[in-house]
Amino acid sequence: MNASIQDTQLEVIELRQYTLQPNKRDVLIDLFDRELVETQEAVGMTVMGQFRDLDHPDLFVWLRGFKSMETRLRGLTAFYGGPTWQAHAEAANATMLDSDNVLLLRPAWEGAHLPTDLTRRASQDATAIPPGFVDITIFYLEAPASAELLAFCRERMARVLSAGGAAAQGWYTTEPSENDFRRLPVRANEHVLVGVAVFPDITWFDAFGRSNLWAREVAPQLAQWPIRSTETHRLVPTARSAIHA
Repeated sequence: MNASIQDTQLEVIELRQYTLQPNKRDVLIDLFDRELVETQEAVGMTVMGQFRDLDHPDLFVWLRGFKSMETRLRGLTAFYGGPTWQAHAEAANATMLDSDNVLLLRPAWEGAHLPTDLTRRASQDATAIPPGFVDITIFYLEAPASAELLAFCRERMARVLSAGGAAAQGWYTTEPSENDFRRLPVRANEHVLVGVAVFPDITWFDAFGRSNLWAREVAPQLAQWPIRSTETHRLVPTARSAIHA
């Protein structure tokens, strides 16, 4: 696969959250970063970013992208039926308690995708953690995100994040297509808006929180849409994540 693939090609995104056995996150990350990045991309998928959750020590979060649902099916079929996964599945699965917490998403509007430059990914032997802090927030909705909500997101939510120091951001909504690779379940019958914001580091994110910009300029009007509490993940990239500051 051409390593210069552009984020504009990624019309289908998986937000994957794996709950792991105690103290096994680094074991999985070492295996994943070493063996399961280029091998997925060789069959047409894009490993966008891999993260440690600061608040949940046994949670591994990652983003995987595809050009379309058709290329998703082909890529997943090739990878999970191929030699790399056969060689490493037992070791990977031994670290996991649950790998079914998956949201299937698409960009919320044209140009809403998170810029992902794969040339920024470190080499296979990298161990140093790249700079940056990533906030992923999931807003749960009664129905598919309305035009009014998406306009508010573009015009207010994204603007406030930028003013608060976010260097890059992406916005996604539920992909309505049926999951046609049944071997890997996804969460069905849910409607979400997902924001991904990249900050230079956690101090920038903390300063944004203390500024109360979101509380003043976003939260009051936003409150009409979510049907339950939002879900927020404070993340740091792994050594080979292409998403970082």
